[in-house]
Amino acid sequence: MVSIPSDYTATVVYRLGDPINAATSAFANNGTDSGYSARAGDHHDGMSYFGLAASGTTPDANNSTRGLLVMNHENISEQYLHVAGQTVVNGARPTSEVVKEMECHGVSVIEVTQSSAGWSYVQGSSLNRRITPYTPMVFSGPVKGSALLFTAYSPDGTAGRGTINNCANGHMPWGTYMTCEENWAGYFRRDSGDNAQRTALVGAKSTQAFTRYGLSQRSGNYGWTTAAEATAGATLIGKFNATIDPTKPVSGTGDFRNEPNQYGWCVEIDPYDPTSTPRKRTALGRMNHEGCCPGRAIAGVKPAFYMGDDAQNEYIYKFVSNTAWVAADATASNRLAIGDKYLDSGTLYVARFNADGSGEWIALVFGQNGLTAGNALYPFADQADVLTHCRLAGDAVGATRMDRPEWTAVNPATGEMYCTLTNNSSRSPAQVDAANPRSYIDPKVNSTSRSTGNANGHIIRLREAGDTTEATRFTWDVYAFGAGSDLDPTNINLSGLDATNDFSSPDGLWFGKPSNASGQVTPVLWIQTDDGAYTDVTNCMMLAAMPGSVGDGGTRTITNTGVSATSTATTRIGKAPGTALRRFLVGPVQCEITGIESTPDGRSLFVNIQHPGEGGNFDKPTSNWPALPTSGSSVIPATSAGTAGTRPRSATIVITKKDGGVVAL
Repeated sequence: MVSIPSDYTATVVYRLGDPINAATSAFANNGTDSGYSARAGDHHDGMSYFGLAASGTTPDANNSTRGLLVMNHENISEQYLHVAGQTVVNGARPTSEVVKEMECHGVSVIEVTQSSAGWSYVQGSSLNRRITPYTPMVFSGPVKGSALLFTAYSPDGTAGRGTINNCANGHMPWGTYMTCEENWAGYFRRDSGDNAQRTALVGAKSTQAFTRYGLSQRSGNYGWTTAAEATAGATLIGKFNATIDPTKPVSGTGDFRNEPNQYGWCVEIDPYDPTSTPRKRTALGRMNHEGCCPGRAIAGVKPAFYMGDDAQNEYIYKFVSNTAWVAADATASNRLAIGDKYLDSGTLYVARFNADGSGEWIALVFGQNGLTAGNALYPFADQADVLTHCRLAGDAVGATRMDRPEWTAVNPATGEMYCTLTNNSSRSPAQVDAANPRSYIDPKVNSTSRSTGNANGHIIRLREAGDTTEATRFTWDVYAFGAGSDLDPTNINLSGLDATNDFSSPDGLWFGKPSNASGQVTPVLWIQTDDGAYTDVTNCMMLAAMPGSVGDGGTRTITNTGVSATSTATTRIGKAPGTALRRFLVGPVQCEITGIESTPDGRSLFVNIQHPGEGGNFDKPTSNWPALPTSGSSVIPATSAGTAGTRPRSATIVITKKDGGVVAL
């Protein structure tokens, strides 16, 4: 069940398997269901709300009772999708199971409305849409047409199919949705010997780049490529086999050796036009994109978009458009063309955090900062090479390796950017720095196991020089350090967390925009967790916080004691949050709390509950959440215990205050 404060109500709106058109049958939830291209996908994640007019399909950004929810479906709980879990027959997966698993990934666009009975989704809406790993895509920006994107499907490198492992997101100022491809590399198959063959036929650069992105020689997630195509001659499954076929052209136009380069991008979707083709925005770089959060849109100023690369020891990025913001573009009807205007030309930067609390954005531009063909680390060929391999570019310019940069969020009142650094088990005491200063041992409650490195994570924030998105320098500090309240306050629990607000592994991050009585914006910072270090105490959670500002604390020198070494680090720490940080929600067992958005008036808060009961199996589920509706009712309380015997489902819930007020701290 979901626990929330007593003056709030939470109900379930949209669950795994829910049909999105009138022709699709109700969900049986017993593994027999199919047709997920017309059902809600699995593992609900990043999410945005787009207002609709009272009738028709016209946008109304201020409507808080009718709109479109657009959300990512990051991954699958395959043990619950099939009748008796995954099937493997003579080493091969059944095509029907693979199609089901693939279609459960991607994005949902779904109409929702509020009535006197509460919120519900509209099953028959003409705007409802599923975007899957099969959906046609087009490329835009500097990498479009590059030989790095050549495949048998797109010999000219301008088109692709699908999006996968979509985690966080971005709500663009012109009314589009940005979905971001995160852990895409693991889905690809590369047979033993492909490294040697790739080096011999294509060159060492290709193998080096694949290695840097984790594209190892492996069978690929879920064994998809062992299945036959659903349609003879198709390559919707086969595209995930990136093994080189030596009989095909070296360019890659005859096989899918370059298919991994078609993933790892930000993908822009127009939620109001179900016939539109999503665009992969290559100017924003290729990485394990966690999200893409716009900075403040100010007329006459070039807008910025902040991104984290979610892997241990990776980087924080921002993209600054070449085009200054024009306020009228917020309501333009050609939304993807407006995206072209702001997102296809600009500069991608990577962050370096200095020990004195300053920082700089380093441009990742071919011909600058050593990003040339003569670079000793990796010989860059052109700007397409830099953007496709921006991790290698970050390495080459000396960016700061961070503790898993995940969601970014921008304070709408000040423009300060916050980024969750979820955790980093590989951060040893010898590798700490000012921005990632902790490495320690965190024992479990039962004392039979422990977590090491930066087990609990932290939230870093920065303020741009001159408070402008165009800045190339910034100041920074750490807003809050995750920790159990029982951990050492001198060296681990640096933010003084207590039993009402201690947390671990911050992940989701979002600023609300409610207004107080005088009309001034009072933003609430919402923090969501994806925790493995503190779930021996409580389930994953969501906290509400007042953000403070960079520099409101001081410096702290801490001593790190790891498994086999000790070190010290001096860091910049924000003011202890105290009662300005409170636990607001606790989720079901074995879930992740991720994805958040509100209606424009702040009175309805949508939250995603991902993979409840993920540790169970089809015959022994460890959760039955959410409950089924009672007879004659469509309302499903999120705070109810699950219905015994049913399989758990990822789901979207909506939280409202009983007195009708703004959802806030």
